[in-house]
Amino acid sequence: MTCIPSTAERPDVLVIGARCAGAATAMLLARRGLKVLAVDRQAYGSDTLSTHALLRPAVLQLARWGLLDRLAAAGPTPIRRTTFHYGDERIAVDIKAADGVDALYAPRRRTLDRLLVDAARDAGAQIRFETRVVDLLRDGDGRIAGALLCGPDGRTTAVRADLVIGADGVRSTVARRVGSPVEHEGRAAGAVIYGYWKGLEPDGSHWLFRDGLTAGLIPTDNGTVCVFAGMPQARFRAVGRQGLGAVYRSVLATVDPHLDALLTQAAPVETLRGFAGIRGFLRRAHGPGWALAGDAGYFKDPITAHGISDALRDAELLAEAAADGRPEAFARYQAQRDQLSLPVLEVTDAIARLDWDLPALKDHHARLSAAIKHETAVLAARPAPACAPAVAAE
Repeated sequence: MTCIPSTAERPDVLVIGARCAGAATAMLLARRGLKVLAVDRQAYGSDTLSTHALLRPAVLQLARWGLLDRLAAAGPTPIRRTTFHYGDERIAVDIKAADGVDALYAPRRRTLDRLLVDAARDAGAQIRFETRVVDLLRDGDGRIAGALLCGPDGRTTAVRADLVIGADGVRSTVARRVGSPVEHEGRAAGAVIYGYWKGLEPDGSHWLFRDGLTAGLIPTDNGTVCVFAGMPQARFRAVGRQGLGAVYRSVLATVDPHLDALLTQAAPVETLRGFAGIRGFLRRAHGPGWALAGDAGYFKDPITAHGISDALRDAELLAEAAADGRPEAFARYQAQRDQLSLPVLEVTDAIARLDWDLPALKDHHARLSAAIKHETAVLAARPAPACAPAVAAE
C-alpha cells in the first residue's frame, strides 16, 4: 500500500457510504450548494441484501425530491394493494392516493441506490466507488476533521472535510471510530432467508404470519418477486445441518402451504440469501465534526420493512442540520430522528420477538401503522428541501 499523506481537495462534507442513506444525503447537500464527496467500498450499481419495500414515507420523499417518476420508469412493479395474512385470515388494504403518492414500490437496491447516486452526481456531488475508510482524521482538540481513504488502486490518501457523515451501514466504521454510544437497544432479532422468483403474479405485496413465523411476497423489478421467510434465530441455525433451501421451504410451508406449492410453478432467478439477524439499536447521531445516517445510526429488524424509509427521512433531516452547521442544528436532527424512530423501533422489537399470538400481532401492527401515519404527516408538512443550481461534478 502506497501512503500519500494528504490531498489538495477539501470538500465541505465527506460522506462515507453511498447507498440509499449516503447517496440521498450527498444529493441533498449538493443541492444546497455544499461541496460534497461521497465514497463507498462497493462498486457502482452493486446489489445488497434488502427487503426492498418502500413504505409511504419513502415514496413521499422521492416524490418531494423530484425522483419518483424516474424510479417508476426504472421498472419496479407499482404496488397498489397490501394484504396481511394472519393465519387463515386475509386483510387487504388498498393504497390510497395522497400527497403525490398513488402506489408503493419495492425496487432492487441496485436500481434505487444507482438512481440516488446519479441524482447526487447531477446535483454536483463527487462519488467514488471501491474506496474504503481506513481511519478518521482529528484536529488537535479531537474534533473529526476528515478521513484516510484507500482507493481501488491501493493508494491511501487523507481527505480533510468540515464534516464527516457515516452512512456506512450497521457495522459502521465511522460509528466505531468516533465511539458513538448505543442509546437505545432492542432485545430481539429474527433471521430471514430471501429468494427471488419469476412466474409469480401477486396482486400487490403480501405479508404472512403464523406460529411465530413470517413470510412475504414483494414485487420488485421487471416481474421479479422477492419471497422471504422469517424465523427465530434458533431455527435459522438449522441451515448448517439442513441447508438454506430446506429451511426456507419448511418455513414457507408452515406459514402457508399454498405459497410453498406456488413456488413449484415459479422459476428462481438467484441463489437464496440469508440474514442471521442483528438486534436493533439507536446510536448517538452526532458529535464534533461527525454525524451518522441510515443504518450506521439507527437499525431495526427488517420484519417491519421500514429501514429504507428511515434512511431517506434522516438524509433530509441531516442535510438540513449540516447546511446550518451549528451544534443546535445537529441536536435538533437527533431529537427529530429519535422522536420519529423510537415508536417504530419499539414495535418492531415486539414483532421481532416472534412470541406473539395473532391478536397480539394485530395490535402491534396497529401501533406500527399509527407511527408510520404520523411520520408521513410530519414529512408531508415539511417545506420542500432547498435546491441550489446543479453544477458539473469534477
